[in-house]
Amino acid sequence: MAVRATVSRFPQNEDVQESSGLPWGVTVTPFASKDENGLSPVYGSDGDLLPRCENCYGYFNTYCGIDQWAWNCSLCGTLNGLTSQAISRYSRPQSCAEMMSSFIDLELPMEGSEEEMMQARPVYVAAVDLSSSEDFLELTKSALQAALEALAPGSLFGLATFSHKMGLYDVQGPIPVVKNIFISPDTEGTLPIEPEDVMPLLQFLAPVETCKDRITAALDTLKPTTSWERTTGAGQGLEGVVMGGRGFGVAMETLLKYLGSEYGNTFALARVFAFLSGPPDYGAGQLDTRRYGEQYASKGEDADKALLPEQTPFYKDLAAVAVQAGVCVDIFAVTNEYTDLASLKICIGCLVDRMLFGCILRLRTSSEFKPGHSYGHFFPDPQYENVQHIICCDSFATYAYDFDFTSETGFSSPLCTFDFTSATGFSRYASEQPVLQIAFQYTVVVPPEELSASRLVSASRGKHMLKRRLRIRTLLFGIAGNMNELYDSVDPEAVLSLLVHKVILASLEQGVREGRMLLHDWLVILTAQYNDVSKIVQFKNGGSIASQLDVAFSQCPQLQPLPRLVFALLRNPLLRFHEEGVHPDYRIYLQCLCSALEPGSLHRVIYPALMSYSTPDKQAYPRHSLSRAALITSGSPIFFLDAFTTLIVFYSSTADPCTSFSSTPRLFIEEYN
Repeated sequence: MAVRATVSRFPQNEDVQESSGLPWGVTVTPFASKDENGLSPVYGSDGDLLPRCENCYGYFNTYCGIDQWAWNCSLCGTLNGLTSQAISRYSRPQSCAEMMSSFIDLELPMEGSEEEMMQARPVYVAAVDLSSSEDFLELTKSALQAALEALAPGSLFGLATFSHKMGLYDVQGPIPVVKNIFISPDTEGTLPIEPEDVMPLLQFLAPVETCKDRITAALDTLKPTTSWERTTGAGQGLEGVVMGGRGFGVAMETLLKYLGSEYGNTFALARVFAFLSGPPDYGAGQLDTRRYGEQYASKGEDADKALLPEQTPFYKDLAAVAVQAGVCVDIFAVTNEYTDLASLKICIGCLVDRMLFGCILRLRTSSEFKPGHSYGHFFPDPQYENVQHIICCDSFATYAYDFDFTSETGFSSPLCTFDFTSATGFSRYASEQPVLQIAFQYTVVVPPEELSASRLVSASRGKHMLKRRLRIRTLLFGIAGNMNELYDSVDPEAVLSLLVHKVILASLEQGVREGRMLLHDWLVILTAQYNDVSKIVQFKNGGSIASQLDVAFSQCPQLQPLPRLVFALLRNPLLRFHEEGVHPDYRIYLQCLCSALEPGSLHRVIYPALMSYSTPDKQAYPRHSLSRAALITSGSPIFFLDAFTTLIVFYSSTADPCTSFSSTPRLFIEEYN
């Protein structure tokens, strides 16, 4: 679990926080294999026996005071008694993970019998759009065939298709067979027959290791739906005009309920890979893509604002069904059409090797401060505060929180919190330093090879097992004695992460133009506050005495990257205007990508890394600024630009002609110079 704070030394009170101009918060990557310092968690068992505070429900940790009979909570200071079992447990501290480290990962008991836990198998379902072209289907087939080779033994795979009808494939017989159910064109309609009545789920989900050839044969049978099929299937005359034919919404709703009927028995987590070649335009969940076009010019509407919100709650409701069914949906949209990902994004996920599911993330703080906003791809618990539910999580998924002091007066802006109550804050005494505790409860499917490595019974061979775990990280932060200490403790990448989350939220609520203005204003405020604190500019009777502002933060190395990062963010398609050629679906994709990345990766998306090589195997310089001067003056023959999703290699004129390559990063250099 990696936790990065925007400032490693917290502001002492609201006045200091306001005067700094900095966002105050943390980013959390709960399933990172190591923490931000490269340390791994201490693993242990009996997580259900870990003592909890009777006041704040925080977990016992190494920062808690403990004596023979009781312990003091490091979060709220409450004195809690120890049970006889805990007293016996802590008499041998070297045998308890929670006594050895503030970063622990404990096993939890699973509900149900061992046989039930052994039944869980990874399930993957491909839902392929047949209202598409031959090229789209060829690309989809190639992707799925490669994915089949990567699936672990014991996995189950199902193949479904959708257009004006939904197809379920049975690949467990000698010849692949598809059974189709026609989709009603009614926007409120559902399938006329339950999929379980058409094909039992265990007949639909085939073992990969024994049915791989027949799955491949079924993929080869996929053909685009013709306009004649769509017309007659929709009940229209041959002379009628076909309106739509991509019943994506009904297909997804059907698959989620279909899989949910056996959730916990056949599988613990299912992943649906939905391959989409255009917008859903048929049946329930269809989207009106006419909102993207020239109508905004005639109506005087702001496209950068109007195209970002979802146009229907259908897919948000569908996400709630997915959570209940234990299913994660990944959308692979391959199209030049406007698909309205703003409405579909609630389902967007990512394809990873190792996946957690049924995750619960809880953040607790000591009494002087509290979480403000939370950001990330999760669902807030409707009952408990600061508890988030996550359908599935990988080792890179990152979430963010900002903090407020615990006072009742003041106000917040989208980028900073301003509170004028000076009575609250942190004590200067080390015994009362701010404490942050993050608890992450998750379930993981352990593959057979890991079970055999742990020397479990031989009956586990060839089977997967569920493991429920509790990962806890407790952190103690220092307090900045003055503003210079606060500025010196800044983590620019963590600041960038929080800014990106806040700007995305502002763009969704108020439009891209407002998001840009907020970001610009924030940098102006930070620069003014820094100059004021540094006594570079002094004001007297409303006038400025000093002649020049320090806009480069020359006296504070930790702040120096921020202007360049803000400029790069303003130049990023995330915040560029619709009239500059930024497609709204691409903007939504970037919002989903950037709001899930850990700070280092996000930095690379916003401000790419440029490095040079003297030969293809020997690096010359690890990092250049993104400027023409870097290309001209370095003298290196080879340059490599890493923009996270885009990699560019550039051979200069001095490179060996035998290895010359025509690609150039010139456009990137112009954007960030």
